[in-house]
Amino acid sequence: MIALDWWVVGLYMAGTLAVGIWLARRASGGMVDFFVSGRSLPWWLAGTSMAATTFSVDTPLYVTGLVARRGIAGNWEWWAFALSHLLLIYLFARLWRRAEVVTDAELTEIRYGGRPAAVLRGSRAFLFAVPINCIAIGYVMLAMRKVIEALDVFEAVPAWLPGDERLWIVVALSIFVMVYAGISGLWGVVATDFFQFGLAMLGALLVAGYAIGDIGGLVALKEGVIAAGREDALRFVPRPGSPDLPMGTFLAYLGIQWWAWRRSDGGGEFVQRMSACRTERDAERAAWLFNILHYVVRAWPWILAALAALVLFPDLEDPEMGYPLLMLRYLPAGVLGIVVASFVAAFMSTVSTQINWGASYLVNDLYSRFVNPDASQRKLVMLGRLASVVIVAAGGVAAFVANDIGTVFRFMIAIGTGPGAVLILRWFWPRVNAWAELASMLAGFAIALLSYLPLWGGMGFGLRLTVTAVGAAAVWMPVMWLTPPESNETLEGFYRRVRPGGPGWSRFRAQTGLEPDAPLRDDLARTFFAALLLFGAMFALGGALLLEPVTAGISAVVAAIGLAGLARYRTREVRP
Repeated sequence: MIALDWWVVGLYMAGTLAVGIWLARRASGGMVDFFVSGRSLPWWLAGTSMAATTFSVDTPLYVTGLVARRGIAGNWEWWAFALSHLLLIYLFARLWRRAEVVTDAELTEIRYGGRPAAVLRGSRAFLFAVPINCIAIGYVMLAMRKVIEALDVFEAVPAWLPGDERLWIVVALSIFVMVYAGISGLWGVVATDFFQFGLAMLGALLVAGYAIGDIGGLVALKEGVIAAGREDALRFVPRPGSPDLPMGTFLAYLGIQWWAWRRSDGGGEFVQRMSACRTERDAERAAWLFNILHYVVRAWPWILAALAALVLFPDLEDPEMGYPLLMLRYLPAGVLGIVVASFVAAFMSTVSTQINWGASYLVNDLYSRFVNPDASQRKLVMLGRLASVVIVAAGGVAAFVANDIGTVFRFMIAIGTGPGAVLILRWFWPRVNAWAELASMLAGFAIALLSYLPLWGGMGFGLRLTVTAVGAAAVWMPVMWLTPPESNETLEGFYRRVRPGGPGWSRFRAQTGLEPDAPLRDDLARTFFAALLLFGAMFALGGALLLEPVTAGISAVVAAIGLAGLARYRTREVRP
């Protein structure tokens, strides 16, 4: 990188900090202002922020390594989550907004009652805010560390600082993110997310475009992959017996991963964004926009760049480094600065979200709930900023424990597997109680950790998901039936507030005289057609880019069927 590139990066960071300072006043009114933007976000800003949060500096490197090891079909490791994200649109977005919570952990004391609900809320808040959230921040920092290694900018670190120079660069970036996230709260995070997503997409397109242009275009790219003996890498689904992606693992992605994971009903920062939307309809639109941006728009620039790296750097010891090496080889001065700024943008987008979201658990669900319920709003905002410091420090430690982004990503999936079925059922089946959810969360976490012990002999990922999901179910189902159901008063209060659909709540509909805004069967039908539209559009675009006209044509027809089905099942207006 030359001076021009550093000027581009510096101007971007200065602009980001200026936005944070400008929005600081909006975050100072209280906890709702700081953590959910006073529930005033427009849908397009919330949806783009959801997409920007999941587009981090680690994702292009992760996809590059995934394609190198398992081909395009390896992306089902994250494509499978589209099934739960589609449920988010029509089953959960409106329910989360109607609940008016600050965090998803807060819902536990709305859905459940008594001491079990309080124990569940505290346990969930701590588990997600500290170990899980800090590991997530850690592997984002790990990816940034790899980019820094590729750029070879260690000479920028003063010689008098002790220890690993990579640590100091990542720490400096993290402190910068912490400052602007702490000043401006969620408003600052989502406002900068909007620009960060655009810049990150531009960076991905530039890397893919320059690399493919040098190879000779899409035809030459495809021929190069085949010539390298990696024709299977072009498959959208694995063939039986493929050594790259075992069929058992692929089936675990589709059959278990998406519903067994800890965010099967949304969860985490997605709930934060939907709770911050102006209306329930806006929450639904935000979820739709996220799905389009996440799966249709941005997947293919990453995949094309990954295929280019597979052709150009076939023998890399660490294939995740293929992406930053493409940047260094092909991008001219100034353009390299833009792409590095896009990496900084992606890094800041995700880490700022994790900081704000993790702090919301510590303040809203631990301190305000259990330590000092009468704390002033000003004090809670101040504590939110202090909690940000703790989270960043813990994330920085995690960044220097691991070396492979894909491995850490799969570890995060594994330790989050188990409670997903309970999280879905609690909205539609009154018999689910707090003890069942607590048991599913702790059992899944413990079983996943145990599966990494040497005595298991290197268990495959598909088998690990199956064992964790089945083992957690074997714990939480007996616990649910052996413990008392929630009281009629608690369940009626939950129904009055959220009004979920389904036959399980018929008694409470009769008691309250309140109907859900749409029948559950209609929401499920809309979700089915949305799946046809989303996957059809994604594979139609991929088929066209990879010069597979049959795949593109069939996928386009599937997408058209999905669109026609959605037109038939138009979402009803929300009843008062």
